[in-house]
Amino acid sequence: MKRSAGILLYRKTKGGVVVLLVHPGGPFWRKRDEEAWSIPKGEYVEGELPLAAALREFAEEMGRAPEGTPQLLGELRQNSGKTVTAFALEGEFDVAELTSNLFELEWPPRSGRMQSFPEVDRAEWFTLPEARLKIIPGQRPFLDALEKLATGQP
Repeated sequence: MKRSAGILLYRKTKGGVVVLLVHPGGPFWRKRDEEAWSIPKGEYVEGELPLAAALREFAEEMGRAPEGTPQLLGELRQNSGKTVTAFALEGEFDVAELTSNLFELEWPPRSGRMQSFPEVDRAEWFTLPEARLKIIPGQRPFLDALEKLATGQP
């Protein structure tokens, strides 16, 4: 079973809670927007702690490690069968400083040419209502859990 872990970075503003989401890089995602964004996350192997993986993946996808102590939001099983563990962390990130790692893909398909693409091509802060439209549906419950955590709801 595949497992991944990530950090849902958030901050409180006068208008409410905003969250940092990332848009996946590569040609498949280029023209997709709604239901295409995600928390910064990545896969980990048996024996690695989810929090360690979440911190590592954030640093790889964003270009720097997050600061602070993340809180567990929960674990979800996505339609693909992958289990995702998310942690909430209140903090700041300047999206202009995004520096993602790269992956290689044969593109165009069956061309024999390998091209490099950023794992994440952009990051953006969204209000919770905006984020619910942008995030992939399988991760929406993390937004609900964060809203309760950030606003002190039971």
